[in-house]
Amino acid sequence: MSGGRWRGEGIGCLGRELSRALIILAPTFGQCSRSVIVYSPRRMNLLCCESSVSSCECRAYPDPILLNDERVLKHLLRTEERYVASSSYFQRFQTDLTPHMRKIVAEWMLELCEEQKCQEEVFLLAINYLDRFLNVCPIRKTQLQLLGTACLLVSSKMREPQPLSAETLVQYTGNSIELEDLRRWEMLVLSKLKWDVAATTPRDFLPHILRRLPLDRVPSLDPHKVHVHAQTFITLCFRDHKFSMYTASMIAGASVAAALHGLKWTSYAECSLTELLEMLQRILSIETDILHSCLDQIEEMIVSEMREANAAQPASSAAGQAAASSAAQSKPDPPSDKKIEHSQAGTPTDVRDVHF
Repeated sequence: MSGGRWRGEGIGCLGRELSRALIILAPTFGQCSRSVIVYSPRRMNLLCCESSVSSCECRAYPDPILLNDERVLKHLLRTEERYVASSSYFQRFQTDLTPHMRKIVAEWMLELCEEQKCQEEVFLLAINYLDRFLNVCPIRKTQLQLLGTACLLVSSKMREPQPLSAETLVQYTGNSIELEDLRRWEMLVLSKLKWDVAATTPRDFLPHILRRLPLDRVPSLDPHKVHVHAQTFITLCFRDHKFSMYTASMIAGASVAAALHGLKWTSYAECSLTELLEMLQRILSIETDILHSCLDQIEEMIVSEMREANAAQPASSAAGQAAASSAAQSKPDPPSDKKIEHSQAGTPTDVRDVHF
């Protein structure tokens, strides 16, 4: 009896205390990353504040124990050799393909990964699969996009918490391939690679390299910014077939050197580029000449990309001016007061000074 009275009084007390709804935030609830449980005296409701499933993804964080362990880095250096594809497969096997075709497909794969917000490793792994497949199996040029799609399907299953669906990938091809063909090519890629798909990529070396470099010589430098710049260089390297001859550690080391040199770390830290390459040589056990050669090719690639972008900009502006002039000729002349008003209008200086 007393127990019943205690429970009844407790409920009544709870009702008085919660005259307004009591809101408790739960970290996860089903597929919602942020749930709200609303208690009232007689009922309980669950409100889902976020409908995004991607925010519930379980992604691994960098483990400092593994990053500081030399055995992990040595294991990466020991296993990376078997995942390097020869860049000469265009002459030996792929007589129907050209390096330009590979670059077009690689850019399409990169755009797909960016739109789907995939992790950085997905694109790198897919390109690694593509190069290794082309190194052992000849294909026709009409099958190159199908191969790239199958490689993305496998790599997303390896590194993405929520893999890309085959249906989504088929839609990105403009339905130019069949779903069954994609499934068959997925098995073909796995069989040609002998199911050895846990490849080492330059992305795996980045945290180990940055952990061992004295970045704290420049306290104002954000290590995450260095990581982003180096990752950008790595991604650009994977678009170009000539970098497929380099190991993952070579590309990672040269990309870090390019990022630090571009961010003026060598100047602020009073460290020459040669000294930086010597540090990377001690970390990765790679000759400085090889690192310097890879770094030079990265700089040449960046200069070429900027030259192409600058060449495309005047062409687009010229086309826009031609279209504007033809449209102006087709319209009647405005009144004189409108002419004065338009002559006084101008583009802000900060907009004119923006260079993409």
